[in-house]
Amino acid sequence: MARLGFLGLGIMGAPMARHLIEAGHDVALWSHNSLKAARLSESAGGVACATPEEVAQRSEYVFLCVGDTHMSRQVILGSNGLIRGASQGLVIADCSTVSPAASRAVSSELSAQGIHFLDAPCTGSRGGAEGGTLTFMVGGDPAVFARTRPYFEPMGKSLYYCGGPGHGLQAKLSQNLILGNLLNAFNESLVMSTKGGVDPELMLDILNNSAARSGLVSMKAPAVFRRDFSTNFSVKWLEKDMGLMLESAAELGVPAPLTTLSRKLFQEAIEKGYGEDDICGSIRVLEELAGCQVTASASKEVQ
Repeated sequence: MARLGFLGLGIMGAPMARHLIEAGHDVALWSHNSLKAARLSESAGGVACATPEEVAQRSEYVFLCVGDTHMSRQVILGSNGLIRGASQGLVIADCSTVSPAASRAVSSELSAQGIHFLDAPCTGSRGGAEGGTLTFMVGGDPAVFARTRPYFEPMGKSLYYCGGPGHGLQAKLSQNLILGNLLNAFNESLVMSTKGGVDPELMLDILNNSAARSGLVSMKAPAVFRRDFSTNFSVKWLEKDMGLMLESAAELGVPAPLTTLSRKLFQEAIEKGYGEDDICGSIRVLEELAGCQVTASASKEVQ
């Protein structure tokens, strides 16, 4: 049994922390919403803590999964952050999707204090977190990753060591770049085919049996057809990730015209009030412009 910590208990973090508890580890828990930590402690075990600093004091390895770069930096380096309670040799693994440049800066600051750091963003959305089947992309010292690996395993099925600091995040953003652009291509295709009179379920069958086949499309299309936009991965977080992609592309001198346009479409979805919904709900932006709705039955005019 190891002394672990977990910060951030949202739709991803809570089941990730639960898997660590169920694996038999002593897990210190913290969330911006203290009720989340208390409820998980009551239902699964672990110890609810008042601050990230307290989590660090109780832990040998700490994982965090928070919403954005600012949140990540605050829980690690802020006034009550992990660095305040960390002893030398503590390992911090940030599973959030944040800026690679900012993550490298955090890594450098922690290293100066004798604290090890891994950037370890994950993919698999809510279902992967709940099922313990996430995929992790890890950057940092390979020896530190090797020591930490057994504590990733209750949370994920695939672990990729990608290189030095920031490389895990670079891999994650590259993966999400495809996801975001592919989703918008799906949205355009299904709205166009539906308005052109092709039954959406027939169109999905064609896609699934063609070179355009996509696991993302196969997974998200049925939810669109039944108008179920309950959140597995929200529009607002994908838009945030696409902003990080564009920052990284600018730093590296890589043109990203498709990603620039895709981000604008997700920003439009947020402006229309769809930001908290699942990414597949972004199709409504194009549906409203085209005057049709993609449903399982058939195309129909938006009322």
